[in-house]
Amino acid sequence: MHEQHYGKLDGPLMLFLHGGGVSGWMWDEQIRHFSPHYHCVVPDLPEHGKSREDSPFSIKASAEHLLRRIEVIEAGKPVIIIGFSLGAQIAVQMVSLRPDLINSAIINSALVIPMPSMKQWIPLSVRLTFPLIRSRTFSKLQAKSLYLNSKHFDQYYEESCQMQPESLVRVLEENMSFDMPAGFHHAQTKLLITVGEKEKAVMQQSAAVLAKGNPHSTGVIIPDIGHGLSLAKPDYFNLMIEQWLQTGQTPHNSQLIT
Repeated sequence: MHEQHYGKLDGPLMLFLHGGGVSGWMWDEQIRHFSPHYHCVVPDLPEHGKSREDSPFSIKASAEHLLRRIEVIEAGKPVIIIGFSLGAQIAVQMVSLRPDLINSAIINSALVIPMPSMKQWIPLSVRLTFPLIRSRTFSKLQAKSLYLNSKHFDQYYEESCQMQPESLVRVLEENMSFDMPAGFHHAQTKLLITVGEKEKAVMQQSAAVLAKGNPHSTGVIIPDIGHGLSLAKPDYFNLMIEQWLQTGQTPHNSQLIT
């Protein structure tokens, strides 16, 4: 798995896990903000970005690999994980497998309610729509839904064109099959669970499941945002993380999940 390292190498370890269909570049604004004080590690997940030739993607295998990497590079430092969407699912899996290793985790828009009725249609849907991926017009619509700006569009489009249909099927099937692991309740990790006010109902339900599934969880609904807070409002997102890590406080305009 390809990974990039930035910032203060003797500082606390901050691991960034990107969403499906993008890669580590989605965290550029976070790296700029946090690298002066943290050792920032940004992998490209299997079958994405510079890891597109890696072994077939799975959430559990990715979590196990990243846990082994943390054991090698953390050197007794605090460990913080920040995950979005597919990356947030991996973060959930990681804290469930190793409840003792990770100090804090920010779980953004993690689906933990399996969707078997949708999963069965994924191969057909991908086969029918895959040619559209090579259309710049279609890709621009997809990019807009993810809050990607023009600076990232060319890279997003290039990587989309490089993804194979079987890879996309695999990623979507993993995403829609993921359930909250049994070990999540026992994790000692301090957890911040976030979801956008404009996200689908199943995403908000998933956030509630996670917030109630561990005694160390705090869940918040971020107002006036859909799927992609860190890209849509990077300054807000960075301040939210910084404030929560330092004080445990959540944004004043967010709604607590109770």
